[in-house]
Amino acid sequence: MDYTIREIQKQEYPLLDNFLYEAIFIPEGVEPPPKNIITSPELQVYVEHFGESRDDWGLMAEADGKIVGAVWVRIMDDYGHIDNETPSLAISLYKEYQGLGIGTAMMKEILTLLKSHGYSRVSLSVQKANYAVKLYLKIGFEIVGENEEEYIMVYHV
Repeated sequence: MDYTIREIQKQEYPLLDNFLYEAIFIPEGVEPPPKNIITSPELQVYVEHFGESRDDWGLMAEADGKIVGAVWVRIMDDYGHIDNETPSLAISLYKEYQGLGIGTAMMKEILTLLKSHGYSRVSLSVQKANYAVKLYLKIGFEIVGENEEEYIMVYHV
């Protein structure tokens, strides 16, 4: 499949709401939450006022003439927060485009971008049951903490 990965444009920032919802891990057999769950304060930290901080960076994946994925980082007090110098990462890809290498390519591209801007590491939080854990480990993320449901992972750029 042909796809391109490029920097997010300012007019596309509102699309992060959709990708935030898509990023919510739904275990098999569990009813998805209502879309308005993304308005909760603990999820709004991922998207609210995106682009206003010098630590906000994002990429979009395009395929079939449409945007199909997003990966973005910012320094925020989220589930994967390590410290105030380490950006937290969020990634989302529409289901029909998963398993094609696009997510891996987006991850590698954002890590390269972060390195070029002088960041030394990036963190994320992922539910233990999420298949993406394997992807993150394969790319080079390390588990640095955990609770009952989630791993906190860090990649040294």
